[in-house]
Amino acid sequence: MTATIDEAGAPGDPLEAQSEAPSPDPAAYLRGYHATAAVRGVTAMTKGAGYVLQRALTQSVTPGQNTQDARRWWRHVLTRRRPQWHNDHEIVFETPIARLRDFSQGSTDDVVPTLVLPPQAGHDSCIVDFQPRQSQMMVIREAGLTRAFTLDWVGATRETSGTTISDYIAVVDRAVEHCRETVGRDSVNLVGDCQGGWLATIYAAMHPDKVNTLTLAGAPIDFHAGETPIGASSRVMTQRFGQLPYRAMVAAGGGNMPGSFVLGGFIAIRPDAEIAKHVDLLRNLDDPAAIARYESFEDWFKHTQDVPGAFYLWLVEHLFAGNELINGTLEVDGRRVDMRAISCPLFLLGGATDHITPPVQVFAAADHVSTPADQVTRRTAPGGHLGLFMGNQALRYEWPPLMTAVAEHSRRTD
Repeated sequence: MTATIDEAGAPGDPLEAQSEAPSPDPAAYLRGYHATAAVRGVTAMTKGAGYVLQRALTQSVTPGQNTQDARRWWRHVLTRRRPQWHNDHEIVFETPIARLRDFSQGSTDDVVPTLVLPPQAGHDSCIVDFQPRQSQMMVIREAGLTRAFTLDWVGATRETSGTTISDYIAVVDRAVEHCRETVGRDSVNLVGDCQGGWLATIYAAMHPDKVNTLTLAGAPIDFHAGETPIGASSRVMTQRFGQLPYRAMVAAGGGNMPGSFVLGGFIAIRPDAEIAKHVDLLRNLDDPAAIARYESFEDWFKHTQDVPGAFYLWLVEHLFAGNELINGTLEVDGRRVDMRAISCPLFLLGGATDHITPPVQVFAAADHVSTPADQVTRRTAPGGHLGLFMGNQALRYEWPPLMTAVAEHSRRTD
């Protein structure tokens, strides 16, 4: 099966469901995975070539038209713009590593504020406000959580290459304090997407009194649960070479992990999806709506930003390799991060065919917190990883009931 561009522009992800246990031989798993990916890639290329040949034979397309279409296609492939935030908001504060954006839009509603921690994997944080009508921030507001904020991760520079986990926890705390003071509430609803999810979990474990509810979407909490190409690759490399490959990439980036390297890794995982996406563009050169979807996604996906090198290497050592958050051995600022300190209502969202963070990695959070079982909500959305945050299916049908439930925990009862 080939990947497709869904209505939001995110690649469809029709992979098989992942196993709940990692392979005992990650190298063998990777060989099989990449062999399958290569076959998928060749199949996608063959279908693309077949479409061009069929068009030439059955539609009486002249060489001039073919040349003109090739130029149009190539222009769309190469032309990238900086991704944009779309709905009304204001920037509350800005630091060298993050901005806080307020989407409250003038609301004075007496409701617990909601703070989103977006993914941080070499892409712009505006994924949470992807399009005017396809926006996680607007879904949150429409659920009644009108005091809505999000952090916006700033791409790393040479000056910020030494940023640490402590620096990120500090900026999250500053954002939480702003939300609490502005709204006049003692706590916030934390929403963590992907990497923002484990960061939100660490913060909630360290400051449980400041977190009213915790929502995790596509978030790798148990990095060793299930089997994924990213997880298997990290296990193979760290077992054989330690952190040397990661340090080499950071060194090549002048002290930071280049966003372009991260992008290349994502494309290598699903080369067939990348090829199919461009073949679909060729098929839809005369469809303005399809081209707009393609361009919106590519603008976000291909515009990369670097990740601080010190932070990235910490992540690889302590979470990807060490899985210390789940093991209970993680320390931040000299304190052990104990997930059992989390007892607030917990909302978990996974993608059924997510090959980056399978649902088992997200749902594992429920087994390590103190939240009562009747206050844990697990929800599995059809589709893959990016669709959880920008896809129409997730934004229309998966997020609204979760955020409505969060809103029920966010109104005053006294």
